[in-house]
Amino acid sequence: MKILHLDTNHELLINQLNDLGFINDEDYTSSKEQIEAKIQNYDGIVLRSRFTIDKQFIDAALNLKFIGRVGAGLENIDCDYALSKGIELIAAPEGNRNAVGEHALGMLLSLFNKLNKADNEVRNGKWLREDNRGIELDGKIVGIIGYGNMGKAFAKKLRGFDVEVLCYDIKDNVADSNAKQVSLKVFQEKVDVVSLHTPQTPLTLNMINTEFINQFKKPFWFINTARGKSVVTKDLVSTLKSGKILGAGLDVLEYEKASFESLFTSAMPEAFQYLIEANNVLLTPHVAGWTIESKEKLAQTIVDKIKTKFC
Repeated sequence: MKILHLDTNHELLINQLNDLGFINDEDYTSSKEQIEAKIQNYDGIVLRSRFTIDKQFIDAALNLKFIGRVGAGLENIDCDYALSKGIELIAAPEGNRNAVGEHALGMLLSLFNKLNKADNEVRNGKWLREDNRGIELDGKIVGIIGYGNMGKAFAKKLRGFDVEVLCYDIKDNVADSNAKQVSLKVFQEKVDVVSLHTPQTPLTLNMINTEFINQFKKPFWFINTARGKSVVTKDLVSTLKSGKILGAGLDVLEYEKASFESLFTSAMPEAFQYLIEANNVLLTPHVAGWTIESKEKLAQTIVDKIKTKFC
């Protein structure tokens, strides 16, 4: 079987596939149209998020047996059409879930203790102790929306704290010993922290908006390490200004390109300008699952799944 690799990944991925007898070609620079012109020669492709795998691309891939995504989500692939063509879809949420859980916890603790604000002030000669008095996580109710690989990993990280963890998910019976599953109504009545861990789907696009936020009984802290387009940024900013959201840790942004490799190229939106100036907002460039360890784990997960299904 011939596999075309469209993005660079950990070297073990190609090395181990070579050892398993696969023929591996690499093309990290050609345009989508150029790839489309030769994709009929391949049985599999492996990519991160370089471009969208749409119906036209799939129709050109006459011999394709699998698409391997070195990451968690599959929103850049027309999954239904690929499956209708008998193409196996392989993702690797197991590979970076621990990294995402740690990043979410790090963001939350940083916000609670004003670490980014205090660090910036000290670097600029300000020694403001009372202004940087933090709050403790113990005693809080942490809510997780989306209790799959990522949500479960975050809940596991919270086991060392004296907190109650609630989860809300559209699927039934996803709870475990680390979190209690509740209805959305109960979730919105109780939580002090909301951490988003949902995939990008039609149901989650623009899900976090003014109407949704205002249904929460208490002001809350918000963490998003999932997908930027699940949040209406101008609504988030409005509720940050009003105090309904106490602070936000955002690893992903509405303005990211589909590849996740860069932000918008047009003029900076007003809402984003507010985010970069706010002391109670922490921003990172879609790196929650982007650790040295997760790079290896993601690659290994893809190899293992290809081996299981095609060897």
